[in-house]
Formats: sequence, C-alpha cells, structure tokens
Amino acid sequence: MAGAKELGGGGGHNTVIGPTILINGKLTGDEDLTVRGRVEGELTLTKTLIVEPSGVIKADVSVKNAIVSGVVVGNISASESVELTKEGRMVGDIRAPRVIIVDGASFRGRVDMGEGEPSKAGERPARPQVRTAPGRAPAVPPRPSAPAPKIESKPLPPAPPVMAAGAKKKVLIRKKH
Repeated sequence: MAGAKELGGGGGHNTVIGPTILINGKLTGDEDLTVRGRVEGELTLTKTLIVEPSGVIKADVSVKNAIVSGVVVGNISASESVELTKEGRMVGDIRAPRVIIVDGASFRGRVDMGEGEPSKAGERPARPQVRTAPGRAPAVPPRPSAPAPKIESKPLPPAPPVMAAGAKKKVLIRKKH
C-alpha cells in the first residue's frame, strides 16, 4: 500500500493498524490512522481517523476528522467532522461541528454540534451542518419557536344528578288529543 506504514512514520503518512493487531492503552499521533484491528483505551490524533469495516475501537476518541465504517464504542470529539458510513456502528456521544450519518448506519448516543468555531467580535457564529440521506430527519432537534398561545378554558356545565341505587324514575307520557 503506497504511502502507508505499519505504526510509525513521519507526518503526512497514514499509519495502519492491521486486522490481527490489538492496542490497549493511550495512543496519540500527528498523522492519519487507519484501524483494521482493535484499539482499546484512549485515542488522540491531530489528523483523520479511519475505522474500516473490520476495525473495532473501544475508546474515547479525540481527532480532527473521523470516518467510521467499523465499530466504535466510546465518545468521539472531532474539531472538524464525524462521518458514519452505512457499514458504521457506534455507541457513544459525538461532539463535532459537522456530523454525517449515512442511511444504514447504526448509532446510539447523543450528538452535540455546538455553535462551530468561536467567532470574532461582531460576526455571527457558524451554524452547524447536518447532512442526512434523502427522506431522513436530521439527528438534531429543531430549534424552539415562539411560546404557544395561552388557551382559556370555560367551566364545564354541572353534571346531572346521580340517582341512588334502587331508586325509581318517574316517566310522564302525554297523549295527543
């Protein structure tokens, strides 16, 4: 695989954790990381994390970008974006300004898109972007609108009297002449 190294290497490269590798502990790096095996513990990158379909991560993750096609159990915090592909499965919370959950992906957790990067004085903060497959609702709740108008209620008419058990009711019948 051109440009890929098996753990280690200089900046601008892609490190690959092979399908038979298990890493347990704290993993940090300044390059892209492709996971085909297992990572457990804590993972911090300044670049992109790619979890391939055979990859399993049981860790809290802090990255620039994440593309999940395998399994992630833990929280992901990304400075740019998180994408769950149709093969991706995740249990945990996502915190990123851009979140993409493709139709077919499995996700259980919360999404916090915040308000984007802090803005300069006088500028409006960037609105978070959510892309979903056509026909799907976005993963974030709608913003609250104006408060609902007050509804005035009228008192109900009095209930008819209740007859005691065993009481007989008189019925008057009038005949027409």
